[in-house]
Amino acid sequence: MTLSVRDRAVRAAVEQGLLSPAQPVTALLDVTGIRASATAVTSAFAAVTTAPVLHAFAVKACPLVPVLRLLYEAGLGVEVASPGELALARAAGIPPARTVLDSPAKTPAELRQALALGIAVNADNLQELARLDTLVGSAPTASPLGLRVNPQVGAGSIGALSTATPTSKFGVALRDEGAREAVVQAYLDRPWLTRLHTHTGSQGIPLALMAEGVAAGYALAEEINTKAGRQQIDTLDIGGGLPVNFASDEETPTHADYARLLAATVPGLLDGRYALVTEFGRSLLAKHGTVLARVEYTKTSGGRPIAVTHAGVQIATRTVYAPESWPLRILAYDAEGRPRTGEPVVQDVAGPACFAGDLLATGRALPPLRPGDVVAVPDTGAYYFAHHYAYNSLPRPAVHGFTPTDDGGTAFATVRPAQTLDEIVAESGGDRAGALVRETVRALAPDADMEA
Repeated sequence: MTLSVRDRAVRAAVEQGLLSPAQPVTALLDVTGIRASATAVTSAFAAVTTAPVLHAFAVKACPLVPVLRLLYEAGLGVEVASPGELALARAAGIPPARTVLDSPAKTPAELRQALALGIAVNADNLQELARLDTLVGSAPTASPLGLRVNPQVGAGSIGALSTATPTSKFGVALRDEGAREAVVQAYLDRPWLTRLHTHTGSQGIPLALMAEGVAAGYALAEEINTKAGRQQIDTLDIGGGLPVNFASDEETPTHADYARLLAATVPGLLDGRYALVTEFGRSLLAKHGTVLARVEYTKTSGGRPIAVTHAGVQIATRTVYAPESWPLRILAYDAEGRPRTGEPVVQDVAGPACFAGDLLATGRALPPLRPGDVVAVPDTGAYYFAHHYAYNSLPRPAVHGFTPTDDGGTAFATVRPAQTLDEIVAESGGDRAGALVRETVRALAPDADMEA
């Protein structure tokens, strides 16, 4: 049997004790694969335009500082959508010139910080533009400034992630009565407004619909520039959201597929007049992450075999709560980390949380699993183990990056250590155990004195 890079990493993680009875769940990131994804996206757009392109990784997809640094070293910037994400980007050493701030709810303090640093800002709505009027007027800034618009081109197969619906909370809805005219006038009134942002993509959105959203943004930019009598808008932020194939190891669609589609459907976008910003996240990281979990027990209920593991809702929240939209593959390994063989048996793979629906997979045909075996959950490098859900106070798993070595082995580097029980207690007010009792006593004391 020919072992894949993932197979070798699983075996090495078991042999080196990264997965063990003491650490029954851990996460792996393929460093070589992440670098390859960064190269693929930059090459894809370089093939269709000579204009500058900032590929700003969507930090929300994998908010881990070493990952952000790795992507920066590979030529990418970052897109942040909160003070926390900006803090992570700064900790990773990402310069302001390669940082973009998006969010539908930016506070005045967030805007002031971004403008002071020179970070690009995409305003979400006309009220935010009015806020920027005051801030820009009070202090000079090097920040490129833009406005997000919603092209209202429709939804994909996952409604909760569809950002270009008629009633999406994001951006100025272009097809609402009077909205397009208001946006055009907003630009004509603000010579410093030089960017336009639109984001249609997400998991479940077909590429053609993504391209339609970008085309709507491009058409608006052309209209504004024509009415301004100059190229006021010099940069189009086309967002990200390239969907990911969760059914196999095949990476499809590719960034090159998307870039070629844009070249065919919106050629003016890529003729060199407009600089571009992209905001890909999931498509850069998902395929390069794998969760490993030990099987603690196996049992049968109602005739259905069940493998109870240590990976569940705390690391695969979307899959557990919306399995139809977010199915994940399960790969079986033995206790030594070797691919498990045997006639497949239909079985459930359950997590450790105390509710019945904590299932990674239901009715999945897998080789018979045994206590001590290992299940691997691929395609989890984005929006999974980096987004811990503290159900049952389950600890955050360790995350390790891995790289194949010349001798056929695997080298690991810790990205984030496993959360300790002491850290769980500290985060839960462990040093303030009597706070509510003392507050209650103080609150009752005046009444007690009056009665006396």
